[in-house]
Amino acid sequence: MARDYYEVLGVPRTADAAEIQQAFRTLARRHHPDVNRDPAAEDRFKEINEAYSVLSDPETRKRYDRFGADFRQIPEDYDERVAAQGFGGGAYGGGPFRGRAAGEGPGGWTEGGFDTSGVDFEDLFGDLFGGRAGRGGGPVPGADQQAEITLTVEEAYRGGRRKITLGGPGGERGYDVNIPAGVIDGQRIRLAGQGGRGRGRGAAGDLYLVVRIAPHDRYRLSGRDIHVDLPVAPWEAVLGAAVPVTGPGGTATVQVPPGSSTGRRLRLRGEGMPHPKGSPGDLYAEIKVMVPPSPGPRERELFEELAAVSAFDPRKQT
Repeated sequence: MARDYYEVLGVPRTADAAEIQQAFRTLARRHHPDVNRDPAAEDRFKEINEAYSVLSDPETRKRYDRFGADFRQIPEDYDERVAAQGFGGGAYGGGPFRGRAAGEGPGGWTEGGFDTSGVDFEDLFGDLFGGRAGRGGGPVPGADQQAEITLTVEEAYRGGRRKITLGGPGGERGYDVNIPAGVIDGQRIRLAGQGGRGRGRGAAGDLYLVVRIAPHDRYRLSGRDIHVDLPVAPWEAVLGAAVPVTGPGGTATVQVPPGSSTGRRLRLRGEGMPHPKGSPGDLYAEIKVMVPPSPGPRERELFEELAAVSAFDPRKQT
């Protein structure tokens, strides 16, 4: 048992039968897989049903209150009243969605969903499906599902087709995904009809792939803008120079203005992430002044000469 049954239904331990039933009805309507398109709704619904099956039966609830999580393991003859009444169990007890645990045969949770025989969905869900739902009603569309796909900055920039494999209750399944050029972190790619199966003749739901951009050792993304460090030599920073800068789309030349210090940003308009329906982002090259790690004799001589004649004091600059 993952959680306390009272906590699952959101009721106090002193709740009466009416409060427990109302809590169940509210939660069941919210989390039933035919209503809630979240992939986690199925597990949540099973948890709610199991909690209700225990707490809605006075004798079963009494055993649960007395023995806690181990109430199913206590011999029935431990309590004569319970033994006289008989104790039904199973993964879902005697709640309105009666059944066995997955894999135990008819009446339980199966690959296709819950066995809804005997369940008054019209009473539980009202006209949510436009009338009576379940076995006797019309088609019910499948639930939308969601998964994540991780891309490098280069893959997100250029797009293209990619084969991916996703695991699920029925095993692994492969997909051929068309990745639009310029997708950004958090954007969703829709695979129509690849989500949950519908019931009756209901259409299948959609599968949404949420894009996650992997960290890069060179590029930093901010929306569609790309930031990259631009190493320059001291004389290039002082005198100015045309230097190459490489982005995911290739190499371009940027003009470093004279007197540039570390941290200055140079903007290359439109060189960021593409946008198929709008303006592309920009590429920002941030200057990083580098010094020779091991200057040769002549280089050192020139730096010493510069130090002797220069009045520049970087610590007095604002």
